[in-house]
Amino acid sequence: MALLLRRGAALAARSFRAAAAASSASTAVHRLPAAGSLAGVTELAPARLFLLDSRRGFAKGKKSKDDRGDTVQAAPDIGPTVKSAATAQMDAAVIALSRELSKLRTGRATPGMLDHIMVETADVKVALNRIAVVSVLDAHTLSVMPYDPSSVKSIEHAIISSPLGINPTPDGNRIIAAIPPLTKENIQALCKVVTKSAEDFKQSIRRARQKALDTIKKSASSMPKDDAKRLEKEIEELTKKFIKSADDMCKAKEKEISGS
Repeated sequence: MALLLRRGAALAARSFRAAAAASSASTAVHRLPAAGSLAGVTELAPARLFLLDSRRGFAKGKKSKDDRGDTVQAAPDIGPTVKSAATAQMDAAVIALSRELSKLRTGRATPGMLDHIMVETADVKVALNRIAVVSVLDAHTLSVMPYDPSSVKSIEHAIISSPLGINPTPDGNRIIAAIPPLTKENIQALCKVVTKSAEDFKQSIRRARQKALDTIKKSASSMPKDDAKRLEKEIEELTKKFIKSADDMCKAKEKEISGS
């Protein structure tokens, strides 16, 4: 009996110690670190650093980022490229018009009026101004001096075959080309040709304008509305400038034809 009592007391003491140890461990898990202790600093530092970093971000006004965290870049300025391309195309149209008008004959002799004539030499066609020097003798006479005297016959034949209505005359190693006066019918026909040429090349200028406006329209979503409108206005002004240049050129040619 005494043995049983001792064993019961020992078992009770062992259970009491186990319960006390469990209670102590539970209290340790839920206990907060003491203020000023090294453990407290270690555990609270991440939270404090997060708050400080957030405050710094708001104070400095960082660049805006998209949902993926990438910095949003501003769209490039297409204005200079669009204007440069439109200017080049419109200028090319005006130059081509000038070249076309120079082919039209008037009653006044000009060196450029023979430039478009092609001369066949040795089975190769070459522009007359590449193989001869054309100069003005007087208001109604041209002199054509070939670099190679053997090409006189070929040049003479090419001038006769051209639609200019000129009948050249050989004069030693050169050719004399008398420019006949234009008739009333010739003048009217030439003025019609000038008008048609002007309209054709002005259409080229307008096509360059439309191409520029289409480019601006495609890029409108990536640029401010005010910038797009300003660029469109500049293209319109550029178009008016080149159209006026073509009109002035054609009026001068018509005056030259009519006054001859």
